[in-house]
Amino acid sequence: MSKQYLSIADLMSGLMMIFLFIAIAFMINVQRQNDAMTKIALISEQARKNLHHDLSIEFKPDLKNWNAEILKDNTIRFKSPNVLFQTGKSELGVKFKAILNIFFPRYIKIIQTYSNEIKAIQIEGHTSSDWLNSTNINIRYIKNVELSQQRALSTLKYCYSLFANQTQQRNWLQQVLKANGLSFSKRIFNADGSENADKSRRVEFKIVTKAEEKLHQILKQSQKEFAEWQ
Repeated sequence: MSKQYLSIADLMSGLMMIFLFIAIAFMINVQRQNDAMTKIALISEQARKNLHHDLSIEFKPDLKNWNAEILKDNTIRFKSPNVLFQTGKSELGVKFKAILNIFFPRYIKIIQTYSNEIKAIQIEGHTSSDWLNSTNINIRYIKNVELSQQRALSTLKYCYSLFANQTQQRNWLQQVLKANGLSFSKRIFNADGSENADKSRRVEFKIVTKAEEKLHQILKQSQKEFAEWQ
């Protein structure tokens, strides 16, 4: 009986040691994952700050004339609806084309210096919630989806055409340049909570980085390793 009891005790001790090693290995992996995620976040934040500095230096003299601004996340927002498009239309205005002629080549020159960190350049079309005299929110939403997408695509086509004779830049743009119509899903509001229709009607150039993709890869690898330990 004594020998049997000791054997069971030894077995339980052995199992406890195995579980302890698994727990330690898991904690080490979690710490390694957290360290990697922190490193990516720091690198991404520094890249954002550097890009913001470069964009600000390049475009600060022009922003007022263009009625544009650079947001904290490096989105460049063009805010003059009457300059961008005619009401309800998707054809670029003459003044907006002139702005893009100056803006977009310089913008791409800067962005390409960060190409290793860039996943996409999204040209976003935004509208107000108005649509003619319609009071039907569903009609207004769908019509503005169509309009905002057409406007984003028209802007993309024109920007892309500016590199007609530059094969290298065009090849890169084919990989990263996107058009996205967001209807009135991201309206801008006044201080009293009412919709600011003019400010809501805008075009934005938004940078999407690879940071989120890298974080997803770390989590996926961590899940795979944990499954293998089980």
